[in-house]
Amino acid sequence: MRIKLNYDKIYLILKKEVCSMKNLFGISIFTLVCLYGLLAGIILAVFYFTGLPVMIGVYISIAIIILQFILSPWLTDFTMKLFYKVKFEDDMLPTNLKKFIKTVCEKENMKYPKIGYIDDGAPNAFTYGRTKNSARIIITRGTLEMLNASEAMAVIAHELGHARHYDMLFMTVAQLVPLIMYGIYETTVNMDDNTSNDNSIMSALGLIALALYFVSQYIILWLSRTREYYADSFAIEVTKDPSSLANALVKVGYGLSTSESIKKHNASKSNALGIFDSKTSKSLVVTSYKDGKVSKENIKETMKWEEWNIWAKVYELNSTHPLISKRLKAISDRCKEFNQKEFIKFDLKKEESYVDDFIKDLIVYLMPFISLVLTILFIIIMPNKAMLITGIGGMLFSLSLLIKLLKSHKSIGFKERKVKDLLSIVKVSNINSVSCELKGKIIGRGNPGCILNEDFVLQDDTGIILLDYNQPLNVINKVFALFKSKEYFDKEVTIKGWYRRNPVPYVEIKEMTYDNTTKTIHTFKIYKTLLFIILLVFIVITILSI
Repeated sequence: MRIKLNYDKIYLILKKEVCSMKNLFGISIFTLVCLYGLLAGIILAVFYFTGLPVMIGVYISIAIIILQFILSPWLTDFTMKLFYKVKFEDDMLPTNLKKFIKTVCEKENMKYPKIGYIDDGAPNAFTYGRTKNSARIIITRGTLEMLNASEAMAVIAHELGHARHYDMLFMTVAQLVPLIMYGIYETTVNMDDNTSNDNSIMSALGLIALALYFVSQYIILWLSRTREYYADSFAIEVTKDPSSLANALVKVGYGLSTSESIKKHNASKSNALGIFDSKTSKSLVVTSYKDGKVSKENIKETMKWEEWNIWAKVYELNSTHPLISKRLKAISDRCKEFNQKEFIKFDLKKEESYVDDFIKDLIVYLMPFISLVLTILFIIIMPNKAMLITGIGGMLFSLSLLIKLLKSHKSIGFKERKVKDLLSIVKVSNINSVSCELKGKIIGRGNPGCILNEDFVLQDDTGIILLDYNQPLNVINKVFALFKSKEYFDKEVTIKGWYRRNPVPYVEIKEMTYDNTTKTIHTFKIYKTLLFIILLVFIVITILSI
């Protein structure tokens, strides 16, 4: 008899066990022991086989990390004030949030954190510092406007969880390992050829160190994602309200929004924040809004990409945060503990396989690299035909770049769409785009508050999404951010562009229309023309070499 396993149920049971508070310290210590075990092994091997004074570099790296760790809160404070215009004023928070933070800190034997406020309509919240007693929590105006009181508490509790679990300390210690690994790689591969040491051994050790550098980076990313689950778990424990945390994740993480908090602020004069901007207070007709919550149908539609698209798993491996769908599942699994209905159950049936789409995207993504490697390889093997190989290889390289550009910047199909409609599309990636037209209001910067960030956040009547402002030279982006971007704030705009995910949903701007004026933002035609010229050059080289 075959036993059918419910993998989703097993996953949630394991996730619940992993997220029990008592296991966090053990997981962290075990991970650090593994990382430093790998580091010790490579250091001993290098020292034994080469006699190099590797420990000098190790000591220097440790000193740099320790100095950075000690000074980082003040350096980051300075950066926040200079580039993000953060105001460290406790009275920017409403009374209920201040009381909540004070209660949690007293219970957890923590000092009250330093609170920073960014006057930007885009939602964001984060924490930094050395330990639980030196934490800074930064929150934006957009977060407080979009979330109701219980959701805002859940977000603050999540950030307090990072401080309570000493996440900053553990991640700083962990990040020392790849730093030293890369230093060992640089030391061994750059040794003088005249040294008495065996160059083949040193080269091998250098490659091992480089491989372990990448391995340790992925271990650290895994540890970071794990600690995000623990921060969620801490928020659930202190608020006793998993549904509010899930709703906050949906609104801020997915970008599905409701007009609940805006209506609340408009209807009441009890706004203790003193930060509600009348310019952004227009009530929205939110189609994803049902019974004071974001529509569960819309949430499921948005989850489809993370659940079904293979790119989502690839991107997660390179991310410090888990996929939101996984976090929502873990949170939903705990709702019954607090007498709440399960927040979300993803029960949509996949109608097709998306493996073929992933393979096509992967081929397009890898082809420029593959053609370049093959060209170099064949030139080494057949140096007498270097010109012909260069011509053919250059043709393949430029042609593959052109195909990649055309796939990610499709020139047709610019249909008007809503944010929630874009979020429900499964066949989209950083390679495969969807041409679209969006109408809405720009509510802030892509990196909330940062005066050097040229991107925007757009809000329509169904949600919010990142707008990517992209010019050929990065210096142009920064000049625009400093001197021009504010002109677009609080403007009703129409955007033509390309929707993609990686896994953050975003639209790369092609054209922006406001006040009856259309401006072309993206220089797609320049890139395309340049690649055509390069392709023609390599065709000529190939013909001449035959």
